[in-house]
Amino acid sequence: MFKHYFRTAIRSIARYKSYAAINIFGLALGLASCILIFLIVRNELSYDQYHRQAHKTYRVTSLGLDYNPSVSFAVAPALKNDFPELEHVSQYYYWRESMIEINQERYILKDIGAADNEFTKIFDLEWLTGDPKSALEAPNTIVLTETIAKQYFGDQDPMGQTIRMDNNWELKVTGLIKDLPSNSHLTFKSLVSWATFHDETSNFWSIQGGYLYITLPDNLSARSIEQQLPSFIKKNWGEEVEKEGKLLLQPLTDIHYDQRYLNQTSMPRSKKSIYGLAAIGLFILVIACINFVNMATAFAIKRSKDIGIRKVIGAKPIQIIKSALSEIALQVVIALVLALGGLLLFIPYAERFFGTRITPTQLLQADVIMGLLTISLFAVLISGLYPALIQARFNQVQILKSPFSTAVKGNTRLKRGLIGIQFLVTQLLIISTFIVAKQMDFFLNKDIGFDKESIITFDIGKNPEGLRQLLSRQPGVKDFSFASVAPAYNINYMPFSAPHLGMNEVDVTELKVVDENYLPMFKIKMMAGLPIIKSTAPDSILKIVVNNTFITRLGIHNPEDALGEQVIVGDRSAEIQGVVADFQSESKHKKIRACFLYYNPGRFHQASVKLQSNNMKRTIASINKEWSILNPQSLFNYEFLDNKVARLYEQEQTLYNTFKVFTAIAIIISCVGLLGLVSLMAVQRVKEIGMRKILGASVKNIVILFLRDFVLLIFVAFAIAVPITWYSMNSWLQEFAYQINITPIHFIVGLLATLFVAGTTVFIRSFIAATNNPIKAIKED
Repeated sequence: MFKHYFRTAIRSIARYKSYAAINIFGLALGLASCILIFLIVRNELSYDQYHRQAHKTYRVTSLGLDYNPSVSFAVAPALKNDFPELEHVSQYYYWRESMIEINQERYILKDIGAADNEFTKIFDLEWLTGDPKSALEAPNTIVLTETIAKQYFGDQDPMGQTIRMDNNWELKVTGLIKDLPSNSHLTFKSLVSWATFHDETSNFWSIQGGYLYITLPDNLSARSIEQQLPSFIKKNWGEEVEKEGKLLLQPLTDIHYDQRYLNQTSMPRSKKSIYGLAAIGLFILVIACINFVNMATAFAIKRSKDIGIRKVIGAKPIQIIKSALSEIALQVVIALVLALGGLLLFIPYAERFFGTRITPTQLLQADVIMGLLTISLFAVLISGLYPALIQARFNQVQILKSPFSTAVKGNTRLKRGLIGIQFLVTQLLIISTFIVAKQMDFFLNKDIGFDKESIITFDIGKNPEGLRQLLSRQPGVKDFSFASVAPAYNINYMPFSAPHLGMNEVDVTELKVVDENYLPMFKIKMMAGLPIIKSTAPDSILKIVVNNTFITRLGIHNPEDALGEQVIVGDRSAEIQGVVADFQSESKHKKIRACFLYYNPGRFHQASVKLQSNNMKRTIASINKEWSILNPQSLFNYEFLDNKVARLYEQEQTLYNTFKVFTAIAIIISCVGLLGLVSLMAVQRVKEIGMRKILGASVKNIVILFLRDFVLLIFVAFAIAVPITWYSMNSWLQEFAYQINITPIHFIVGLLATLFVAGTTVFIRSFIAATNNPIKAIKED
């Protein structure tokens, strides 16, 4: 019997190719999108959960001026001493890159971590070779990931090999691990033993802080430890430090989503955005199923006479249902195969588009297979049951007498409900995507207060004067500046106060040490006073230039009034000699901080070079050659400043791209659904259309007749979509320090876009119906 249903389904699909192709294409696109979104969301919501002790592991963070994911290096030994009941206490430090030397060849090694032996007891690393218990115990040892080992040693065994780092440390390879999974907040590609840097990490007030992880025993809660941390700080570092800040415990499984902590190795992701993506996946699946219902119903009506004949010769309703469900199941299977095939082709590009690493093997995991089976069964039952019941309820006498006009009598309300849901989902996605686009445009293109185009930054090296002469004679160099850091970097902070202005409480300011070219080269706007002046004579009172936020903190609103005022920065008196407009040193997720700049060539570390727009590669190659002569023991390593700025907003750009792609897919699927619905209406009303044309109705009148049925549904869906979208998007916008205001224009654009998309689709199909021969239509009916 099953073979009979299967053969019947194949013949039916082959006979009505166009209907089947549209149906299968729409469902395949919907299934592929839903599966892809499922994989992305599954990966995003599983961060760090693969560690066996994840549920009782915490990162110790600090809260002072801001939430900081790192703490000073002296906290770990004090914690071990004061809380011996802790199962594990591990220190970890990350830096972006170092120069290494292997077999007399020099390279830049990126994404480096330093950790102690406790680290391997907290985090489940997959060891290929080496002893996890001792690999990071001794100083001057390093563990490599599989990719790094392959990159630098090829097929040679890296174990026991020596890597020279930063012309300082001779590191022996003592372990090899698999690459970290994509759902880990850790991003290192090699691990140096903590003992290698012991002397550099013992000072509590060290500028460079590290990450600190602890694992609690089963009988100890995080809350009980947190309650003791204030007294712990007071005991070890005094009452003043205890007043200035506090230590917090952050669950390991929350790190990837906690947006309070922005200054860390990888930017956190918003759970609201992840849930929003999951909602899009659900919406797409709903739209695809609605389309399937509409198209399957239209398909059933088109072949209603065949079904009537089958019922006349004895087919029972259950046989009709089984036959219809078999046909629909076959279409679902074909759609699923096409969806999986398309996914396998697209997966290699998924990380570039969506920022999430997905592998084909993930499709074979148990929960994914169960998800696919569930989605397929859902699609068959939801999309197939109603058309199957419609076919089973056909009255064979009425069908054979007039198949089109009476076949689906009574289903108008459900049909309108389905298309109304489709319009609602479409408008939700269009309006949301438009708001996301506007926010991203505002967020990414908001004036950052300085010029970042065609500027490279790199280490000054050991001969600043030689570098200055080198850059001065380069024809491709427009300008250059030496400083502690460029505007887009922030690494130095200092307390400041102004008691004589009534500012008795200490605030914190960012500081940058810059030369006289810094402000003009970066086009940072002077608001009042003098710019940075080159000076060699030490002053008892520091001459500083401050940003507008700095003077606002002092209670001064006119930049001219701030000139000559004295403040205390650190333990020195300083005089404000100039005021500049605010510029962005951090991500725009945070408000601009107070900042002051001053001249001190002894603290210049970074060169920033403005290049001529033509032949930049040649100029960089020339700088590289001459810089390497000045610094023979180092490698020239540069970064474009605009790339550095763009990296701060990778998550937002990824989110925007994701919304765009899946909203476009939802619109395409909606158009397919509308095509199916209009086809259904055309089949149902073929006699009516023929009679109207005979009585003088024009093509325009017929098209308007079809359009009229949809306009009211679009406006009803719009009325429901507005409050839902306003609430959800307003909640999402609160995650940004700088945000747009949601205005009526955002909703009107969504409405007009829906009217345009729906109107165009309906017009095309209704125009075809309206231009058919009316005599032929009446004869067929």
